Amino acid sequence: MRLPRKRRADRTGGTDDTGSPEQTAGPDRPRRTTGRAKGHRRAGRKGRRRRIDFPRRGRRGWRRWTPSWKLTSGLLLVFAGALSGLFTAVYVSVEIPNPHDSARRQATVYYWADGSRMVSVGDVNRQDVKLSDVPDSVQRGVIAAENADFYSDSGVSVKGIGRAAVNIVKGQETQGGSTITQQYVKNSYLSQDQTILRKVKELFLSLKVSNQRPKTEILEGYLNTSWFGRDAYGVQAASHAYYGIPAKELNPSQGALLAAVLKGAESFDPSLSAGNRQRAEDRWSWILDRQVDTGSMSAGERAQYTKFPEPKPPLKPTSQAGQIGYLVDITNKYLKSRSGITDKDLAGGGYSVHTTFEKDKVLALTKAVEQVRADRLDPKKRAEDEYVQVGAASIRPKDGAIVAVYGGSDAIEHFTNNADTSGVPAASAFKPFVYAAALEQEREGRERPAEGADPDPLTPRPSAAPAAPSAAARDLHSALVASGHTPFVEIGKKIGLKKVKELAVASGLREESMAKLEPTFSIGTSTPSAVRLANAYTTFVNEGRATEPYSATKVERNGVAVDGFGQPKPRRAMSSETASTVGGALRQVSWSAVEPPKGQRTYVPSWAGKTGPNDRMNSAWFIGATPELSTSVAMFRTKPGVPQLLPMQGVGGPDSERGSAFPPLIWKAYSEVAVPAPPYPADAPQDRP
Repeated sequence: MRLPRKRRADRTGGTDDTGSPEQTAGPDRPRRTTGRAKGHRRAGRKGRRRRIDFPRRGRRGWRRWTPSWKLTSGLLLVFAGALSGLFTAVYVSVEIPNPHDSARRQATVYYWADGSRMVSVGDVNRQDVKLSDVPDSVQRGVIAAENADFYSDSGVSVKGIGRAAVNIVKGQETQGGSTITQQYVKNSYLSQDQTILRKVKELFLSLKVSNQRPKTEILEGYLNTSWFGRDAYGVQAASHAYYGIPAKELNPSQGALLAAVLKGAESFDPSLSAGNRQRAEDRWSWILDRQVDTGSMSAGERAQYTKFPEPKPPLKPTSQAGQIGYLVDITNKYLKSRSGITDKDLAGGGYSVHTTFEKDKVLALTKAVEQVRADRLDPKKRAEDEYVQVGAASIRPKDGAIVAVYGGSDAIEHFTNNADTSGVPAASAFKPFVYAAALEQEREGRERPAEGADPDPLTPRPSAAPAAPSAAARDLHSALVASGHTPFVEIGKKIGLKKVKELAVASGLREESMAKLEPTFSIGTSTPSAVRLANAYTTFVNEGRATEPYSATKVERNGVAVDGFGQPKPRRAMSSETASTVGGALRQVSWSAVEPPKGQRTYVPSWAGKTGPNDRMNSAWFIGATPELSTSVAMFRTKPGVPQLLPMQGVGGPDSERGSAFPPLIWKAYSEVAVPAPPYPADAPQDRP
């Protein structure tokens, strides 16, 4: 017969009330806590439940420190509630401020090298118009390009703000993605500073403006405050700047071009460069197609606009007449390359820009060009004298400062800056770099740098007495003086055109101005600007050292210095031996090109490169370098609407050697004023007067 369970347990050794065997104390066994006592303790702990079970009870190891899903969900809800409350509180507290007063915008002031004021730029060019005076097609083009869902969005793009904030933290350039409302808020109420705080303000103000203002009012404000380039704020000023008509007369094609330049006039104004032209045409076409995709234009209407709406050439304000506009243009390019300052920033004002330009030298260079043009060119008598252009630049060799330029007859009539444009072949003026590359290869064959030595120090390495030049080098020397071509073509093939190009770029010519590496490369098919060619010739004066040209010594905004405008550091482009040898040949070129002033016993040790009668390119150059100044002068012919240069044959009459006689005369007239010649030394060549 089976006994009841409790009695059975008792007979086998006893159990407690929980059914566990009872542990009794004995003489050699310590008393243990019974199962009943443990149960009471657990029951006590259960009765005292923690509100937050963390660290988690009943878990061991890493599980003890992993929050439960209930705890995680609760924390997320609390955080979301707090964030929502904070967002609401900030939104309620934010008030829409008064718009910027355009009359309070400051000018950007440029100063001559001596500290005197050159020009003040920055009067705001803006005329507000009603939205009803902006054609619907123009409005649709802007919306399609900038914010296709403008009429239905909340006024902000959280994704765009987040991306901009990440880029700001990383120190990178911010990207697009802002809505039209955000851009209007930034234009009207906020600064242009790229900071996280400004982005947060933009977010809340955009939400509030979107909720309290009709979309038509926002669009009208955006069109009246946006920057279109060409010193134009707002669609009315932009319409006059690009097409010479009021905004209400714009057609859909013209409106699409204005919508394109909203993305950045520096990159999309088609008049500024060939690259800009291509980008503008691509975006113009895309905006018209985009209107078809979004349903705001029919395919039939789109088919009517296949020809690019060419804008008129940009004009400079009258305050930038004469050479001033060209000086400002060169300086602004330098500012943008050094610090990221944009045209929009400069137009916003508040900058003080101290330039390297010396007023007396600018006036002297202008007078020299005008004097030679008046004496030697007569468009009424010779058709070949029409459309003649001159560009010139003068640089201080010791540090690369641009002290003077001649960009054209008048910046408000001839916008293209002839001193800083690329497109005029250097012809024989490029040959010194071929000669230098050949000498460098010969020298490298004789010398090898010591183990571990710096291969490119600023100071030349000591070496043995210079070796006698090779027969090829002697041929180049003679050909450079006589303007011969064949030896340069042959040596270019021998040493490699890539080596010639590398030395020219190291000397200061821009990579993008270099021509294709074809046999004619060695005789000057590349198209450097006058500024760059004058600067590259300083390498022959500076014992082989090159320095980047610069045009600003100090920039301040609202009294605070802008970083990035220290004096450029020199770098070695060629050995001092090579620079001296090429310089000797160039000195002979200068003697054959320019006679000393009559009646003066002076001797100017200049080094010069020039084009000669053997050149068949449509340009004439002269570059004269002295220890004080390196000055380049280019002459060429260009007709508006004709992309190619016109021929120089016959310019100035049959004795002008395709115009090559005139740049040396300009250089001479300028140098007599800008660089007073030292007394004629006793050891100077006796064949000079």
